[in-house]
Amino acid sequence: MSGAPPVVMRLVASAYCVAEKAGSIVRKVLHTGDLGIVEKTGANDLQTLADRLAQQSICASLSKRFPKITIIGEEDLPAEEVKEDLIESGQAEEIFQKTCPAEFSDLKEEELVVWVDPLDGTKEYTEGLLDNVTVLIGIAHRGRAIAGVINQPFYNYQLGAGAVLGRTIWGVLGLGAFGFELKEVPGDRRIVTTTRSHSNKVVTDCVDAMEPHEVVRVGGAGNKIIQLIEGKASAYVFASPGCKKWDTCAPEAILHAVGGKLTDVHGNPYTYDADVKHMNSAGVLATLRNHQYYTSRVPQSVLQALM
Repeated sequence: MSGAPPVVMRLVASAYCVAEKAGSIVRKVLHTGDLGIVEKTGANDLQTLADRLAQQSICASLSKRFPKITIIGEEDLPAEEVKEDLIESGQAEEIFQKTCPAEFSDLKEEELVVWVDPLDGTKEYTEGLLDNVTVLIGIAHRGRAIAGVINQPFYNYQLGAGAVLGRTIWGVLGLGAFGFELKEVPGDRRIVTTTRSHSNKVVTDCVDAMEPHEVVRVGGAGNKIIQLIEGKASAYVFASPGCKKWDTCAPEAILHAVGGKLTDVHGNPYTYDADVKHMNSAGVLATLRNHQYYTSRVPQSVLQALM
């Protein structure tokens, strides 16, 4: 390849290293034992020191290398000088071995919007459910999620002392997704993954309407999409407005890169322009295969509740 790689590939390569750095920050804060928890809107909406430091690290690192991109992070943090040891300047060379899809090869930095959830699954993080925790960096162009990076800081933690912790999954539309083994739930089984801490009657009615053989209740949107691509669930069903754009941008890009689909409960796509409202107010429905089956099963009462 002559010259520098296209900006989108450089951004993904940086986001990969930046997400790994954020993952190490998340592990380090847990190791100190002082999570610095504050409630944002209530007991189910928490922020920790790890959320704050990881977001500072991600936003400062990416904006230093790509000053013209728009970055939107979950945490509302005061503008302050970011310590040098939080800056990550590395790029994952393996990403440059891949060929950028032609439709993205000429994108400009200023056309890209990056959606950041520095610690998806904060509540689970505070409760020790560490496999639910992810770092999410999604890249959008003209409202479409086109690339994403998901870091799992505590991947392998159940293996105990001496295990190498963490892994990073990444994907680009038209190129594929990497860092995991793609698997599907056997075709005759319907396993639905849904929220563990934000349930209500509408959420439950929608899950039941899918006639699942099994329901898995876990935290974190990133974690649920990983369940889909690793064959642990067939559909992620969340009929509630609790999810935000930074929760779904990176996971959606990775899911779409392997042929899956993420929409609202009506089957409509979400958009990720810089000026969209942050709330995914019509819920989330995501599948690796057979999306039409699941959208067709959403009850009328649920559709009306999430207009």
